[in-house]
Amino acid sequence: MWDKPAALHMLTDLLVVTALLGLLYAGVTYVVRLPVFPVQEVRVVMPLKHVTREQIEAIVSREVRGTFFTLQLETVRTAFEKLPWVRRAEVRRHWPGQLEVVLTEHEPLARWGRDALVNVQGEVFEAVFDGALPVFNGPAGVAKEMAIQYDHFRRSLAAIAKTPGEINVSPRRAWQIRLSDGMTLDLGREHVEQRLQRFVVTYPRTIARMTQPVDRVDLRYANGFAVRVPGLPPALDTPGKRGA
Repeated sequence: MWDKPAALHMLTDLLVVTALLGLLYAGVTYVVRLPVFPVQEVRVVMPLKHVTREQIEAIVSREVRGTFFTLQLETVRTAFEKLPWVRRAEVRRHWPGQLEVVLTEHEPLARWGRDALVNVQGEVFEAVFDGALPVFNGPAGVAKEMAIQYDHFRRSLAAIAKTPGEINVSPRRAWQIRLSDGMTLDLGREHVEQRLQRFVVTYPRTIARMTQPVDRVDLRYANGFAVRVPGLPPALDTPGKRGA
């Protein structure tokens, strides 16, 4: 190669370009780390119902470190998403020195047992909430399905001015609704929506006309349902009439 001037010139040019690129990279790295590019403002898109100003200020003071260029957006985003009421956080830079934070809060739909909440997407999260909500009880992994079914139950029962106050799903996936007035509906594992619809259609001319209060309705029958009235002896079940 030493006796090939063209190859030597090409190698020399490559080394020069590499050196210049290295110097340029070092220069840019040095400049962006200078304190002349600070984050001057953190803008949190409002309004927020549950996330407090104190929580936001604590994260900003703890996590917003470095300059406009060196700030770790992923670190800041993760810190905001650890707040109990934050479902999703987006963090963006805006030249010359603004950091924009967009927080999406959980919208609570129900309580998950005693210790957690369920949002409208059917996701379980832990947060403190003092308002009135229906209660979901069920095995792990069924919250999303319960959220979908709850919406159907609520709309169906509205036709007879009833409201679901508690939804229960057993480990064997049997459904039960406890209405806000205390009445319990046993729907079983199969044909849940059809059984509830049958109850809604027949309610005005059956249970609604009863002079004594009904505390439980068993809808797990192929062609009807059974009711339980407090103080009266339970009716005997006829074999083969009840479904799952």
